Amino acid sequence: MAGKRPIIVHLPSPTGGRRVRVDGEILGLAHNVGDLVEFLRRAGLEIEPEEVADSPLIDWRGVGPDRWEAETLT
Repeated sequence: MAGKRPIIVHLPSPTGGRRVRVDGEILGLAHNVGDLVEFLRRAGLEIEPEEVADSPLIDWRGVGPDRWEAETLT
């Protein structure tokens, strides 16, 4: 990945998916790691799907890459 640009993956939304921001710009609502990688690729940031969990460039808000749906209250 060339250059350090702040990547933020927000908490899952109540309807599912996680908002992705780079440099303060919303790239979209990712529903899985594949979506996230594609958004980053379109923004000029190359990262492999197996690298997202451990990348120091990604700020996972609240939960990591294994959660894409909101918690349901029981």
